[in-house]
Amino acid sequence: MGLIDRVIGGPGAVSALGTAAKGVAEVFVPSATRRMELSTEAQMAALQQFSEEYGHPSFGLFDRVVNGLNRLPRPFLAFGTLGLFVFAMVEPEAFARRMVGLNAVPEPLWWLLGAIVAFYFGARETWYFRNRTVTNPFAAPSGSGEMNPALDDWRNGG
Repeated sequence: MGLIDRVIGGPGAVSALGTAAKGVAEVFVPSATRRMELSTEAQMAALQQFSEEYGHPSFGLFDRVVNGLNRLPRPFLAFGTLGLFVFAMVEPEAFARRMVGLNAVPEPLWWLLGAIVAFYFGARETWYFRNRTVTNPFAAPSGSGEMNPALDDWRNGG
């Protein structure tokens, strides 16, 4: 170490040389830590923008009408299916003619219909999953002024 200290110029010069080497290396290979920091900053800025944009939605007449229309397909599908059973019992010949007509529909069109229905219900389920509220089953009921000593004892580990 004595020879290297004399060539380089002491311990302060060694740390300065290490810092310079790090700076030169980052020119060719970017710092992974800095890249993660910048990515986090960009994500936080995007989330902040979205929270400001969608934080306080104001629903006008159009939004309320569209929300009402979005609630119609499931009841229509359910009651329509029940209606088909009633129709089959009341008018069997007409029902059979219509089912023969459905049999003529090409298979790719059935796949397309299945995809549309699956994406519709999948999107609704995803929305409900993301906007669910998680409740604590062990929390005291809100609005009840009653105390439960056994539950309090259990919570305190006694």
